[in-house]
Amino acid sequence: MITDTQLLTQHHDYPRLKVVGSFEELVMTPMREGINALCWQRTLAGDFGEIVAKLGVGKGITSIDDARLRALNLSDAGRVAREVLLQDQELLRTRDLQPSLDCINGYVNEIESELLRTDVQSWHVDSATVEADTYLCTYYGADSEGLRNEEAVRRVDVPEIRAELLKLHEGEDDEGFRDFLNENYLDLHYRPLPHARPFSFGLGHLWRIATEYPSSPVPPCIHRAPATVPGQPPRLLLIS
Repeated sequence: MITDTQLLTQHHDYPRLKVVGSFEELVMTPMREGINALCWQRTLAGDFGEIVAKLGVGKGITSIDDARLRALNLSDAGRVAREVLLQDQELLRTRDLQPSLDCINGYVNEIESELLRTDVQSWHVDSATVEADTYLCTYYGADSEGLRNEEAVRRVDVPEIRAELLKLHEGEDDEGFRDFLNENYLDLHYRPLPHARPFSFGLGHLWRIATEYPSSPVPPCIHRAPATVPGQPPRLLLIS
């Protein structure tokens, strides 16, 4: 297992990221002093690729419930992986969370124009009306990526993008315009700066990342789903 120091070095000593050693530490560590991403780093046993193959999902996002997972006829390695998936979901449920296990085989909806883009493959932050965090883990396939807050700017704060959105809104840069941005989730998306160095969330690691909510003590964690690549295998993702 990679140590705290090794992971931080791998991520260029990013001070907003903290590695933890257990699920208990993951859920109990407060987001403070600028830290907005916690990672319970793990090396998981089992064949998650077999589970994805046996699921045989079609195009798009398919949520997998416990019954469907338990019904799969698996090898010993597949059964080990299945137990991990069931246990991880149970850990989150004991904390009154509602995890979803999704098998993602591309996305059905077309990506919007760059001006209005709000899909999950765009750099973004999650938001909530009350204190909340996002938990996620990729078990198989391409993994999520993170972006340092200091190496990004909100897309709506880029002058040329803001000017185009104002034209679309047909109004002034006032409270009404800000409401328009908020209602359409445009103010949650970011553009990397030229020197940005995205970092990988990796496979098997369970993450807890900060969201944007009123009075949050830390900035939200900027992240995105991996780009869809033709021929790439489906992705197995736990999110809550």
